[in-house]
Amino acid sequence: MPTDASVTLPPLLWPGWPAVPGVLAGMSQRAGGVSVGRFASLNLGGAVGDDAAAVAENRARFTAALGARPVWLQQVHGARVVRLHGAAADAALPPADAAWTTDADIACAVLVADCLPVLMTLRDGSAVAAAHAGWRGLAVGVLEATVQALCAGTGAAPRDIAAWLGPCIGPRQFEVGADVLAAFGQPAKAPDAALFVSRPRPDGSPRWLAHLPRLARQRLQGAGVELVSESGACTVEDASSFFSFRRDGVTGRHAAAIWRG
Repeated sequence: MPTDASVTLPPLLWPGWPAVPGVLAGMSQRAGGVSVGRFASLNLGGAVGDDAAAVAENRARFTAALGARPVWLQQVHGARVVRLHGAAADAALPPADAAWTTDADIACAVLVADCLPVLMTLRDGSAVAAAHAGWRGLAVGVLEATVQALCAGTGAAPRDIAAWLGPCIGPRQFEVGADVLAAFGQPAKAPDAALFVSRPRPDGSPRWLAHLPRLARQRLQGAGVELVSESGACTVEDASSFFSFRRDGVTGRHAAAIWRG
């Protein structure tokens, strides 16, 4: 199913952050692909059970919409950050949940379906990064590691970074247990109410609603990043626009990408 000039490119969600010269970023939505059923239609995940030919066509359409080449990571909910550079960008990469680059036309990309995609750029446009930040990745420091990698690799300071938090599971939908609170050092009896709101189940068992974007913002600001903007969209609540693992179980994946033009 080759992409050709007659195919309408899929619509992308563009970050609403201050423009940075030479930097572009976008996130896919459900529309614009060829997958069917639970994966309809622009599923970009290659390991979720979708038809391989459909995923290849969807990725070709996404690449055409970007006008840059996304590099796909083997994501494991960890904190490893890889640099995408020259020929090494095409080599087999170790499992990682974030990537950064100073190269032009290579897009740092992450796949998500409720987890939080975080895109970063230096404000002078000289380097960009993308991080896959579910609660596990946040808890083990994937955002701090990405900030550190950007700064160590370029000589920039954290205050030189701008970050965008893309659509993810929202604070009305992200029910968690005491294990998540413990991962963030929060006491179950009195967690920070800005991050975790108590919502016991009908049987009285303790549960909380977690605010993933606020957890990410707290981590970024703690690392010294001052300019943080966010989408505010909830992947669970907007079934027409977004895939959601929490809502649907078997489902597709979006991609968020950032690149230097």
